[in-house]
Amino acid sequence: MSKEKMRNGERGSAGTKLLIVLTVLILAGHAGINYVPVAYAAESFKQEMQTAVVQGLAAPVNAGKPTDFVKKKLESAAIANNIPNDAVIEVKQNGKVLQAHVSYVQEVNILPFGLYTYEYVFDHTATPTGFLLQE
Repeated sequence: MSKEKMRNGERGSAGTKLLIVLTVLILAGHAGINYVPVAYAAESFKQEMQTAVVQGLAAPVNAGKPTDFVKKKLESAAIANNIPNDAVIEVKQNGKVLQAHVSYVQEVNILPFGLYTYEYVFDHTATPTGFLLQE
């Protein structure tokens, strides 16, 4: 027998492996394109929450209630960061401390054609830290 006939089962596997690798890369790229903006917006919103509670604590007395000030800041930051409209935004004041709590769930299509949808859960509470709380 010739060597070509003995190795017949090895033929064509390079094309199949290339197709599998390309499929995996395309699926990973699709997941990244959909997930990364949602995660980035959530982290940006966390920073906005922290900034808002610090600014609310340091706001002058004639600016109104600090809780209203912080809530307005968070609502505008939610619009800027594409946070879902059904997000729950709560602002409380306990003595000198302001707390802002935001929670929402956002669906992210990980696999194309709706084969797998991931629910990104955001639940964060921001409180001011540092010199503003010292007496």
